[in-house]
Amino acid sequence: MAGQEVSSRLVELLTARDEQLASAWVEAVSRTLRGRMSLSELDRELRELYTALVDGLRKGAFDWQGDAYAELRALLAELSRSRARQGFTPTETATSVLACKDVLAPTTDTPAEDIHAYLHLGKLMDALALFTLEVYAKTREEIISAQSEQLMELSTPVVKLWEGVVAVPLVGTLDSARTQVVMEKLLQALVDADADQAIIDITGVPAVDTEVAQHLLKTVVAARLMGAECIISGIRPQIAQTIVALGIQFGDIVTKASLADALKHALRRGGADVTTAGGQA
Repeated sequence: MAGQEVSSRLVELLTARDEQLASAWVEAVSRTLRGRMSLSELDRELRELYTALVDGLRKGAFDWQGDAYAELRALLAELSRSRARQGFTPTETATSVLACKDVLAPTTDTPAEDIHAYLHLGKLMDALALFTLEVYAKTREEIISAQSEQLMELSTPVVKLWEGVVAVPLVGTLDSARTQVVMEKLLQALVDADADQAIIDITGVPAVDTEVAQHLLKTVVAARLMGAECIISGIRPQIAQTIVALGIQFGDIVTKASLADALKHALRRGGADVTTAGGQA
């Protein structure tokens, strides 16, 4: 049988038992999802897929990448994205498609020519399941990327300490991606707060190596281009020893042991009258 003849025969078979087969598909998938999705929503979703599948077979035979299957691909893509956002596993997502194969599987009473047609349908469902997984994987990557960006935003606050003074308290590892976030947030904070001094506090940075130092220097240079001077605070004894051992040069950048010392330095540089707890300037 030619491809179009096979697909036409499948349309006849699927249309003749559409209600029975669609219901069986919904029931099979609902068992795998274990109540994590409402039955009414699942029923609507899979019946739309069933209708689009039959329509694709009717118009485009087995060319699932063709225009005839555009609606089916769109529905599968939406299913994949929805499952990914809801936290379903790749297996649960693929099963939503592959369960149809079990429902449509031929029996011992099925005529040979219909078995041939069902085998073609099985290959089509495999291809559609792979497409579903590809969309699922891409969506998960997008979600993870977005979450990483949000975490970097949350872990890189910029606070206004005084009039004209902002600070960036860094916690954790400083890499290229995070440096870009630090730089963007710091420069924007300088504009928003009309500040001309910035304190970069690295008390929460576990270690400073050559790469981390280069990231810090880039941030300082960017701030200077905006007309602001930077102070690096949080230089603990072990970090100071590491910097010396690595031969890292901070040039004319002011460094302080603590955030409090850095703030006092910034206030003095800004002309403020700063006194300590003991009353000394």
